[in-house]
Amino acid sequence: MTTWLERQGSSHQTQLIATAILSGITVIGVVLGVQAVRRQVAVDELKASIPNVDEPHDANTVPNFATNSVQPLSSREDERAAALARRAQQGDYGEELIQEQLTRTASFLRPEGLSALRSSFVVIVGLGGVGSHCTAALARSGVSHIRIIDFDQVTLSSLNRNAVATLADVGTSKVTCVRRRLEAVTPWVHWECFNEIWGEDGADRLLASWNGDEGRKPDYVVDAIDNIDSKVTLLRYCYDHGIKVISSMGAGCKSDPTRVYVGDISGSIEDPLSRTTRRRLRMLGISEGIPVAYSIEKAGLGKAELLPLPEDEFRKGGVGELSVLPDFRARILPVLGTMPAVFGYVVANFVIMELSGYPHESGGRTGRDKLYESVLQGLQAVEVRLARVDGGDVQGFKIAVSKDDVAYLIEEVFRGKSVLSGLPTRLALIRWRPSRDGYRADVRWKGQKFSRLQLSDLVCMTKEEAAVHEKRVLVDGATPEDVYEAEVVGLVERRFEEEHAMDRYR
Repeated sequence: MTTWLERQGSSHQTQLIATAILSGITVIGVVLGVQAVRRQVAVDELKASIPNVDEPHDANTVPNFATNSVQPLSSREDERAAALARRAQQGDYGEELIQEQLTRTASFLRPEGLSALRSSFVVIVGLGGVGSHCTAALARSGVSHIRIIDFDQVTLSSLNRNAVATLADVGTSKVTCVRRRLEAVTPWVHWECFNEIWGEDGADRLLASWNGDEGRKPDYVVDAIDNIDSKVTLLRYCYDHGIKVISSMGAGCKSDPTRVYVGDISGSIEDPLSRTTRRRLRMLGISEGIPVAYSIEKAGLGKAELLPLPEDEFRKGGVGELSVLPDFRARILPVLGTMPAVFGYVVANFVIMELSGYPHESGGRTGRDKLYESVLQGLQAVEVRLARVDGGDVQGFKIAVSKDDVAYLIEEVFRGKSVLSGLPTRLALIRWRPSRDGYRADVRWKGQKFSRLQLSDLVCMTKEEAAVHEKRVLVDGATPEDVYEAEVVGLVERRFEEEHAMDRYR
């Protein structure tokens, strides 16, 4: 071994390799050292650029994101508007001036309608494009007590859709910006600003009575949040506590203002945000009774889509870390600046009609209960036939499926269409595959006979398609792969996988 080492040590080739390795290590050390020096210089320069807090400077203090706070004013014009607003909110503002400013609204709603509107208390959660336009419309129309909730700041990229923000507001909290700008328009409006994120833990406080007055509960809540988890918790809280609420669905990737409607959440379609929100609410036992603003515009070739993250970001891993806050979207949602304004004004219009008592027909329910009852009866009949063919006793036979289950499967899982033809009429639910355990009733519980059928066994077809499927697959024993094209089988499997992923929210 010693001889081998001596021979290798005296080898010219070995010496060259060792020299190259040592040179490489030296170069790497020099590069890293230079980078460290550059970083330190950059840090020192940054620190040197920050003025001493005791010296005169133009920097504003960072806002407290967990308090009801207002940031420093940015100009003399803002100071004058704020001073006028303080006087007006204390009653030092002529009623005749307010009446003159609201004269067109009064002539439309009539004095009693405007009086109801002016005495109302509205909470807006989320001050992006939709929320800021909605807030501006409510304030200009006469709502006199407004609470606004948002954790975010005005950014340069949000100026294409924010109702009131200017370049001077970039970096300012959205609640401060909206209040400051609208005080210059409607100084008599009373504001409560919460510069924080909506969360279930703070729900009792954020939706509490006005200024601690037990008699001043919110008359209406506007949900203008674009995060699904927060949206669902807000809607559930309002539903459970009997607080009137309207929710705005997605304005992103939409371009047709004539396709925006207000209706019950049970009937909102062609809107991914609405579908996901509705599905999550159904899992919590809420299937209807919440009005929503949504678009029925369909996606199409050449239309805007959710922009994907660059491939290199996925390779890095930890994509969730790219968002500002946990569970908030990291990808870019294309937004035509006009569409959030349309949604905001549609929502504000609905709230004004509701609060003033003006007659309107928007916000109604879908009235598909008869369809769900018919589908449930049809499913019961199929299960009874299958149990009878299997030689089982069908006296008192039941299935563990409710009308709400039927509604959820049809509307949320299968999008209200047959998996075979895509037809939306004469729908039915039926097992997708033959049962391995047969179709006889489960009789483990004395006095009860019920099907072993699971919701995850069912697919949506038309009645005619279901009749053929029952004979060929469920009775004769063929597999779906034997009967249907791979495209249909793939669609069904994707729907099942999607529902399995959603099941964690139950």
